[in-house]
Amino acid sequence: MSVSDLVLVQGMEDTRIALHRFRQTPARTLAPWLALSFAIACVLLFAVWVVAISTTADPTPFPLAGITYDPTGIDYVHILYRNSLVLALHAMACVAGFMAGSSLPLSAANRSGIDRWVHQKAGPLAIAFVSLATLVSLSTQAYAIGIIASSTAGQLGISPALLILGLVPHAIPELVALFLPLAAWMIASRRREWDHLLAATAVCVAVAVPVLLASAATELWISPGLIRALAGV
Repeated sequence: MSVSDLVLVQGMEDTRIALHRFRQTPARTLAPWLALSFAIACVLLFAVWVVAISTTADPTPFPLAGITYDPTGIDYVHILYRNSLVLALHAMACVAGFMAGSSLPLSAANRSGIDRWVHQKAGPLAIAFVSLATLVSLSTQAYAIGIIASSTAGQLGISPALLILGLVPHAIPELVALFLPLAAWMIASRRREWDHLLAATAVCVAVAVPVLLASAATELWISPGLIRALAGV
């Protein structure tokens, strides 16, 4: 059996064992991930608020689904497409963590010479890259959403804090679902449980998808009514 085959077989076995453990204690497995994901979501919303109050609102009116026009199925698909890209990015970070922390060290143990050295160094470098990419992603999202929140609040004549309050019914579930793979990655890295990350990715995506479907509908057909009420329009 080649080294690659050995790594693949071991990875599949680790994933099978992790999935079995998750099925045995789903609540105990998900609770830490959900708690950390919720904390990240709250930090992101706070960062959005900071950006929104620190920037000048764009006075140019722009269409707001559910407020200035009736939302359509196209709007729903657009939200799902946007969120699916973010979820895919975070899921791939989780998979990269599995490869860097579990597969590469196992592969290195069965190699020699320069080949072994490359595999030994690739893992930490990959983990550092994933960490940096995740930080850049969060910062970019906070800035971009904050700019939009500032202009939207200005257009509606309300404060950014009030706008964010109106977004909470869909924003919190949506962000928790999107950050679930990232939370699993962070917890696994702290516990050095890299071999669980492939299974964690599958579980996180399975949990996140229905939540994102529901939160997209809430964003278009429920949150706008709450925002209009808060704005008095």
